[in-house]
Formats: sequence, structure tokens, C-alpha cells
Amino acid sequence: MSEPKAPTPTPGDTYKGWLFKWTNYIKGYQRRWFVLSNGLLSYYRTQAEMGHTCRGTINLATANIVVEDSCNFIISNGGAQTYHLKASSEVERQRWITALELAKAKAVRMQAESDDSGDECPMSPPPAGQSGASRNSEVQSTLRTLGSKVEDLSTCNDLIAKHGSALQRSLSELEGVKLGGDTGDKIRQVTERATLFRITSNAMINTCRDFLALAQAHSKRWQKALQAEREQRVRLEETLEQLAKQHNHLERAFRGATVLPASQSNPATDSKGPSSGKGDASDEDDENEFFDAMEDVQEFITVPADPKYHRRSGSNVSGISSEIGMDDQSLDEQSLASNPESPQPQELEPVKKRRTRIPDKPNYSLNLWSIMKNCIGKELSKIPMPVNFNEPISMLQRLSEDLEYSELLDKAAKCQSSLEQLCYVAAFTVSSYSTTVHRTGKPFNPLLGETFELDRRYESGYRSLCEQVSHHPPAAAHHAISERGWTLRQEITLASKFRGKYLSIMPLGSIHCIFEKSNNHYTWKKVTTTVHNIIVGKLWIDQSGEIDIINHQTGDRCHLKFAPYSYFSRDVARKVTGVVADKEGKAHYVLSGTWDEKMEFSRVMQSSRGGENGTEGRQKTVYQTLKAREIWKKNPLPDGAENMYYFSDLALTLNEQEDSVAPTDSRRRPDQRLMEQGRWEEANAEKQRLEEKQRSVRREREREAARTANPTDESAHQDNYRALWFERTDDPLTGEQTHVYKGGYWEAKDHGSWEICPDIF
Repeated sequence: MSEPKAPTPTPGDTYKGWLFKWTNYIKGYQRRWFVLSNGLLSYYRTQAEMGHTCRGTINLATANIVVEDSCNFIISNGGAQTYHLKASSEVERQRWITALELAKAKAVRMQAESDDSGDECPMSPPPAGQSGASRNSEVQSTLRTLGSKVEDLSTCNDLIAKHGSALQRSLSELEGVKLGGDTGDKIRQVTERATLFRITSNAMINTCRDFLALAQAHSKRWQKALQAEREQRVRLEETLEQLAKQHNHLERAFRGATVLPASQSNPATDSKGPSSGKGDASDEDDENEFFDAMEDVQEFITVPADPKYHRRSGSNVSGISSEIGMDDQSLDEQSLASNPESPQPQELEPVKKRRTRIPDKPNYSLNLWSIMKNCIGKELSKIPMPVNFNEPISMLQRLSEDLEYSELLDKAAKCQSSLEQLCYVAAFTVSSYSTTVHRTGKPFNPLLGETFELDRRYESGYRSLCEQVSHHPPAAAHHAISERGWTLRQEITLASKFRGKYLSIMPLGSIHCIFEKSNNHYTWKKVTTTVHNIIVGKLWIDQSGEIDIINHQTGDRCHLKFAPYSYFSRDVARKVTGVVADKEGKAHYVLSGTWDEKMEFSRVMQSSRGGENGTEGRQKTVYQTLKAREIWKKNPLPDGAENMYYFSDLALTLNEQEDSVAPTDSRRRPDQRLMEQGRWEEANAEKQRLEEKQRSVRREREREAARTANPTDESAHQDNYRALWFERTDDPLTGEQTHVYKGGYWEAKDHGSWEICPDIF
């Protein structure tokens, strides 16, 4: 089937057509529908997809266009995106190259003009006395001038088309003419028409130049005038809003003048019996501050409440219990000020100076596909991987990095309210993912029996111990206890699958956090980690899923949602939202932020069901909240982190040599140490030796178990391995089998007696 001939591209046109795009070595070149518009080149599988599904877009302003041969060409924007394209013919390829070059030049010019206009001083608003008629007359005059230029362009276009057709006919006739007497006449005719065509083309070009110059001269003026009008409108809207708020405040102050002294003198009044003045104010806020949900991306909507009103009404706002009724302050300031049992400052011992750098990562190249092509569908922990894909810490050390923001748990331990405490626990849960955003390296799989201790009593008041308690499936037990009133324990088993384009890592197991003073016991699970662009492109990591943090003592619950990245989403990337509710399901706080930057919380003053704008017709909840406060913010990475595996300050110290640790500690692992020093070839050889030694020990242990097992007992386990510092038990809260710390490690360290530790290195 023949396709319509594509028009010759001109600046500003939308150029469309079929091209063949390279996909992979299996499918080769595939036919795709490409659209060039506004400096962007997009492609679709079919023309029908243009209305809803774009398969990819590349910005030509920063792109390079390279011609390979008669039909093939490449478009790349510096490595992140590269399109290998093939046209059906050399003529078609040239049309696309011309259109792409014109679009690129236009995009670059528009970008430069935008930058220039941003550097210039903003246009001052017109004086109040200037009449609108004069400005309207100026615009009309400019439009008439532009209209005349457009007519000139139209005339020149018609002449070019006419003379161009005549020139083509003459050339066609010239091909069929035999050399003879009429040859000279034909040649003169062609020359005359070519001259006419050239003259008309020059006129067309000059007219275009005049038109563009005029449009450019007025474009900046109109943009500045429009910006000035917008700013003036914003100022008017803000002024009107302030006047309305002041009116409302004065009206409420007048209505509540007789009851305010009583409410201020007794701030602990029961919230179920508000005074009439407050009831009026609450109703008025409901009318002024509630809005319907506008998008179906979020599960709930938050709108601001009046901070002055809630500051005045204190804990007596309807629906807020006296337990969490406090002024519009940060939770930290309020809870610490009201806690008479907060620890007093003590004389500090000298803190050990930790290292702040490790050797830079070597630049070794490796063919990833040659290794990964045979791994599709296999369990990742069973694939022998060179250290080129690793980072020089083990999974036990990565697990200990969850404690980087342990100060959140310190603050939670001092909270008087369990709902406040739950906000800090939720922020701590999110903070454990902040170090993963750039960390595309794989941690070393710990050897069975490998341990890692992290003693930070003098710096942060806690010390933790991790042990690899199982090898297949790989499972690590972790126990941390703090002198500041909290204990954290977890057993994480990693289930991971390589899917060809991406790698999914599903942590299995529960995390427990117990606070000594209140006996509040929280549990939660981790979300799924996905590593994208395993084969082609730049690796990037995403966290997605939902977490329910449950207080088994009070029934309070926090539901966190990690939104997966979507190319078509208008939301901020790596977004996290959450709601803290009591056992009755009533919301008290909302949390929002990103897992790689910061989290904020807001107290809920009112909640209401919105319209059915959510997915599947579900109603959204609209929360009326106080001003959001920051509860956690990520610490900046150290200088040169991009050359040190993007390690945080804590991660840089995890593999630092320490003399008093157990002989099974990850710091003593030789292949990991060699990799940190940049000796990767030696590290690969040492890694293979350690893995073979581990397999030999496992086979011997299985033979021993087979000799001692009862022949009639079919349930006898092949491996009788028992963890050294943890014991297996049934968790009464979750019903899972888990390993809990049984004690003895820190005592052994104090005495320096490590005789019971196996020789695993």
C-alpha cells in the first residue's frame, strides 16, 4: 500500500511519518509512527495511539543528529536517550533530517530567547492614568502590519509553487528532447524560469525575514505585558483574600468576645462541649476552607485551616482529644517541653573520630549483558556475580543503615501521645530508604554466620548487632537497643527476581519497634525496591508499595503509600503520603513528602468526604489541617560522594577497621576489603574462594545432619545449622517464625572471648 508523500518540512510545521526504529537484537527494526512538533520528537506504535499513549519523546534542543548511511540516522541527547532510526529511502531520510535540523535550530533559539528575557528587568506596570484605548490601538496597528506580512508570504508561496511547477515541467521536457535545433530554445526557457524561481524565492526569504524580525520585536513586549498583568492579578487576589480573612477574624472575635476569657483560662476543657462562639467559628471555617478533590491521583486532599483560629481555640477544637490538643508548634518542641522525665544533660565521653572518605571507585568496564542474559528468571542470591556490580559493604551493613536517623526514635520515645509517637515512627520508616536513591550497587551477600556490630552508644546512644541466620533463602536478623528508651529488631529475607528489563527486590519479614516507657509495640513491613534499566540505559531505583504501621498496644495505625514512578503522572517523583489514625479510624495527622528528601506532617482539624473522583468511584477524604511542619529531612551527602558509591556519612564509617569486633564481623571480610581498596581482580578471586569454602562447610553439615537424623523422620531438615547469637521462635504478634537476639554477644566482646565463633573467612 502506497503512503502519501510527506510534505517538504518548513519551520514551525508538525512533521509526521513512518520510520523504522531499532528495538533490540531479537526484534530488530520495528515500524513506528513519529511526530515532530514544538522541538520534540515523539513516537507511537500506530497513529491511533497519538491520542493516549506516547512510547517515547526526545527534546531536540539538546540532541545530536548523526547520519550513518543513505537511510539510517541516529538521534541522541547525551546518553540518556538514543534513537537508531531508518527511513524507507534516501529521499525520505533527507526530508526527516531537514525537518529535525530546522526544529532543533528553532528549539535552541527559543530557549536562548527565554533565557535572555529572564535576565532582563521586568517591565514596570503601566501608569494608572494610561488609557486602555491607546494600548488597544497599538495592538490593532501591530496586528494589521503582521496581517499584511502574512498576505505577502501567501502571495510569494503561490508564486513559488507556480514557478516551481513550471520549472519541473521544463526539466522533464528537457530530458526527452533530442539534441537538435530546438535544444537552445528549451535551455533558454529553463534558464528564464529558473531565474524567475530564484527571484521569487529571494522575495519569499526577505518577506519571511521581515515578518520574523517584526514578530520577535513585539514578542518580548507582549510577554512582559502579559507577565505584568498576571502579577497585578495575583496581587489583587492576595489582597482580596487577606481582606476576607481579616473580616472573618474580626467577626469571630466579636462573636466570641464573651466566651474567650473562659476558654483561655481553662485550656483543658472537654472537646465535646465547645462554647457557642467556637461553634460558629468552626462552621464558618467549614464554609470557607473546604474544596472538592480536583484530581484522582491522591487518596485524600488536604486544605489549610485558619492557624489563628486554631491557635486561639487550643485543644478545644471539635473532634480533637485533649491527649493531642496542643498549639500550632512542632511536635518535638511541645512533647519535649511537656515531658518532665526528659533525660538531663550528662557529661559526655570523648567521641571517636570516624573516617570521612574511602578510596575512589575505579572505572572498570564490564559487559553486563554477557553475565545477565543467562540469569533471567533465576533467584538473584543464587547467581555468582563479580564485585564489579557490588558496593564495598555487606547486606548486614546496609541493614544497619536503617539507623542513620535514629534521632527520630529518640524523639518518639519522649512523646507523651502515642499518635505523636506514631508520626515519628512513620518518618523513621521512610528515612530508611533515603540512602537508596543513588545506590545502584549490590551489597555483598553475607556468608552464613557472618555478623556486623554497630556500637554508637557515645554518639547516638544505641548499639546494634546483625547476623546472617540463613543462606538459602538469605535471611539476616537485626537487633538494636538504645539507652534512650527504644528497641528495634527485625528479620529480613530478600526475595528477588530478574525480569530482563528490571530487578524486583521484595523484603519479607516484619520490623518491630518497642518503646520502654510506654510499652508501645509497633510493627511494619518494607516496600518493594525496583532497579530499572538493568540491560540498557542508566540504572535508577524506585520504591513502591504500601506500609501499615500498627501500634499493638493502643490500636493506632499509620498507612503509608509509596507512589511508583510514572512517566505520565503530574505528581512529584518518589512521593510518600500517609494518615495517622486511632483505633476508631479517626485521622489525627497526615504526612506527605518524598522518601529521598524530606517528610512533613500536619494536624487534622476536620475531615470530610469529597466527591466520587477517585478510582472505581471511591470517595476521597478531604482533611482540613494546620500548617505543615517538617519532621524529617535527609542529610546532605559528603563531598565527592559520586566517586564513593554515593555513600552517606554513616555508610562511609561502616567498613572502618576496628580491632575489638568478632572474627565473623563484615569488616574482616577480605574480598570486601580488597574491593574497597580498588583491587577488584583480587577481590573477585577471594570472593570465589570464600563462596567455595562456604559450600564445602554446608555439604559437611548436611552429611552430619543425615547421619544423626532418624531414618523414619521424613521431616528431618537437611541442614542443622543454628545461629550463634539469635534463636528461632514464633512471634506472638505476627505469627511469623523469626530470630530474636538471645544475648551474649556484648558480654563476649567485653571479655574478648570469641572462641565459639566459626572460621568463615
